[in-house]
Amino acid sequence: MRRPSAGWVPAGLVVVAAVVVLCRFGVPVAEIAAFAGHVGVGVMVPGVLLWRALGPGGGSLPVDLAAGLALGYAVEVLVYIAARAAGVPLAVVVWPVVTIGAFVVVPRLRRHWRGGGVRVPVGWAWAMSAVVGYLLVWSAQQFYRVHGLAWPGNAAPYVDMSYHLALLGEIKHHVPPTFPMVLGERLSYHWFVYAEMAATSWVTGIEPQTLLYRLTALPMLAGLAVLVAAVGWRLTGRPWAGVAAILVTCFVCSPELHEGGLDLFTTRSLFTAWLSPTQNFGALLFAPVVLLLVGFLRSGQGRWAAVSILLVALMGAKATFLPLVLGGLALVLGMSWLVRRRLDRTAMIAGGIALACLVTARYALFGGGSQGMTIAPLDTMRRAWAMAADLTNTEMAGAPLGDLLGLGVLHLTCLICVWAGLAGLATYGAVPFHPARPLHPEGPLRSARPLHAAGAWGMLLDPAVLLLLGIGAAGVGAMLVLGHPAASQLYFLEGARPYLSIAAVAGGLALLRTCRRLRPVAGCALVLGTVLAVTVKAVMGPALPVSPHDLPGIALPYLVLGFAAWVVWLALVWWRRPAALVLVALAMGYVLPDTAAKVVDQLGPPGDFTVTLPEGGMEASRWLRDHSAPDDVVATNGHCRPLRSPYCDSRHYWVSAYSERRVLVEGWAYAESTLSRAPLTDESYLSLGFADPVRLAANDSVFLAPSATNIARLIRAYDVEWLLVDGKAPPLGQFARLRFRSGACSVYQL
Repeated sequence: MRRPSAGWVPAGLVVVAAVVVLCRFGVPVAEIAAFAGHVGVGVMVPGVLLWRALGPGGGSLPVDLAAGLALGYAVEVLVYIAARAAGVPLAVVVWPVVTIGAFVVVPRLRRHWRGGGVRVPVGWAWAMSAVVGYLLVWSAQQFYRVHGLAWPGNAAPYVDMSYHLALLGEIKHHVPPTFPMVLGERLSYHWFVYAEMAATSWVTGIEPQTLLYRLTALPMLAGLAVLVAAVGWRLTGRPWAGVAAILVTCFVCSPELHEGGLDLFTTRSLFTAWLSPTQNFGALLFAPVVLLLVGFLRSGQGRWAAVSILLVALMGAKATFLPLVLGGLALVLGMSWLVRRRLDRTAMIAGGIALACLVTARYALFGGGSQGMTIAPLDTMRRAWAMAADLTNTEMAGAPLGDLLGLGVLHLTCLICVWAGLAGLATYGAVPFHPARPLHPEGPLRSARPLHAAGAWGMLLDPAVLLLLGIGAAGVGAMLVLGHPAASQLYFLEGARPYLSIAAVAGGLALLRTCRRLRPVAGCALVLGTVLAVTVKAVMGPALPVSPHDLPGIALPYLVLGFAAWVVWLALVWWRRPAALVLVALAMGYVLPDTAAKVVDQLGPPGDFTVTLPEGGMEASRWLRDHSAPDDVVATNGHCRPLRSPYCDSRHYWVSAYSERRVLVEGWAYAESTLSRAPLTDESYLSLGFADPVRLAANDSVFLAPSATNIARLIRAYDVEWLLVDGKAPPLGQFARLRFRSGACSVYQL
């Protein structure tokens, strides 16, 4: 009787630790309780019930809770959008009440209150709780410490945090939303995560800043960790494979054989959760889609309601995941045609749903806007070369093709080292993991019998494995082929990272089973690889930035490690032993030093950001929010971040962020009208001026040379009702009424 309850102990400890950390960083207990109640009762409980009724159900409680959380978020967002558009945002509470009531009243639905009875090992529970606990400590150390809830603690946030907060405020009051920092500008950006936070703010009364800076990302991170582990468990039938998959996903990084602290050959870890809430939310919604498709592709049948809901929510949460799943399904379809001369029906259905969502997102939700994403092969390599050699934009644009191709090869080599276990998927004799029966009601996490004997294809005939490999290939391919003014193509690689990690762990397990006699040799190769990586970096690692076009200096340490791998391979061939396991262990040794350093560094002191929020700015903006209507328009003299720069860095968003009001012209760097004009390399998108200089001149004339004529122009042409002045400005008192002043900021009413 004690064993089933033992798994709750580590989870309970993590919850207690989270409460202590949140209290330590300024969140009142009442707000923690309100948030937990809303997420638990208003999102997770109805989501779990729907997951069990519409999805496979019958799994372990942790996986049901994590998948139910994701599905609950998806439904909440869709309901909130309709409720906010109808002018009754609090109607979002209706869906959990109706859902829970239906599962209480309807006899056929009551059985879904009981789980499938699949127990997780106690060790698995402790291991996963340790991972989530680490993410909690990392959040406190790296994010909470430099993102306070009051001035001056929130004066120097990461550059994008005010942007996220402004979108949250916009969607709290308007659906469909616009770009709140530029009046009338279409919002061509993923915004469903802000709808979720807006719904939570309406229901609980918690400040949007507290949700963004403290609360919302935590359950999403925990749910994502559990779901990634669940996919690994389901794929292999082994719970510890799931734990290994989340460890690889979170911590393993490419070998960086240079000095300078740059993530030159990045693998895009998941430690962007707080800085990119859209990526965090999209990753959470995508994980149960993959979990379901793994089962559907193996069983040949599926229940598509849950997949459809999640994909519909995903198209506005982070549409970059849709091409990834399409890439995975395309590989499944290609292999099914190659091997069986027929297309996989399940993959075709899933692909049709995903493609419809992608087209809808592209042309209906985002109005055809691309936010600057274009086809630009090797743009990622250009930016890596610019970091390595400290090049200007013009020099980066003229980087030789040979250097870029060389950097691309080095980058792919580093990715191969991180996910070297993929080699085991094609190993002769590797056992493909297949369920013998459909997943429902058998449960999503039980190990199963193989459907066919292993052969020369290894596990590459397993459609679930092909799905993961296709997702990974799409992510890596998008990184190499696409370009963006702010290098946002890297989010494709970040989105694919968990699934490459899962496939690599599965391949590693296959190698360990088929090469038992070589395990001691593999252990020696692991140690050898670690020693080589540390030695080569210390002796030969170049200091960045290097001199322009010094590709040989960057490549030489990697060539040395490659030569060592070639020597090991020749020795194994001469010894007549299979080389895959030993070479994988050697590659793991190459990545181990930097991985260990990263685990430690993530708990180290946080970096510093530029002070952008002036004294009194938050108070003035919130006073304006409390004394104006949501449709009121504000004009401000703040456009540029306070940086020493030859141009205006227009990522100035705190006025719209804290006032929750639309601004005539504040910052325009992330507007579609700016990014669509931005060249990828010739000059920075931050150097581009505002797309409508007439409007900008009309706005600024009020603050530079106030007059009754200038004021009247703003009122007549743009319906401006408020002015928020940042710092000193010519006297406005004779043209507008001073309503509030705090610190360096003043609020005037026209």
